[in-house]
Amino acid sequence: MQIYGDSNSGNCLKVKWVCDKLALPYSWIEIDTRKGESRTPQFLTMNGAGQVPTIQFDDGRTLAQSNAIIRYLARDSALIPADAYAAAKMDEWLFWEQYSHEPYIAVCRFQLVYLGRNASELDPEKVKRGYAALDRMEAHLTTSGFLAGDLVSLADISLLAYTRVAHEGGFDLARLAAIGRWIGDTEAYLGLPSAR
Repeated sequence: MQIYGDSNSGNCLKVKWVCDKLALPYSWIEIDTRKGESRTPQFLTMNGAGQVPTIQFDDGRTLAQSNAIIRYLARDSALIPADAYAAAKMDEWLFWEQYSHEPYIAVCRFQLVYLGRNASELDPEKVKRGYAALDRMEAHLTTSGFLAGDLVSLADISLLAYTRVAHEGGFDLARLAAIGRWIGDTEAYLGLPSAR
């Protein structure tokens, strides 16, 4: 299996982390999206949307969209709850992450880190909605060890990707103690160094 990804992208890293945790063999092919490497004719034959991550299996089949990829790779593993309702709650968080978290947390980070903007230039609505997402996670994690119960699931891996570096997008995580605890616990589970 080959993973085409940008190692600065949380969406790509979550695929790598799942493979590493489950000891799935892969080759990582670095794609620099800012240089247009995901828009070449060759890449577009694998993923017509021109996005990373994209994986290509040994038989030539491809799969895109980070949460679809990790959902496929982790099938039949402990990263997906065995209980159907708990698995559906995990999926609820996965869908929420792409719609209500990543568009704000990751976009603010991209603008500050990669475009070199100042925090004062960030869209106030994106900042507001980013904090709303973090507050929702904080409220949940004050009463639950992880997002879909008491064990790490794909929901935690997916949301860890950009939450652990939210401070790079100008978000203050210091007041969010439950998120801080959860980040540390999930990083430890995955064997990752602290991002803080």
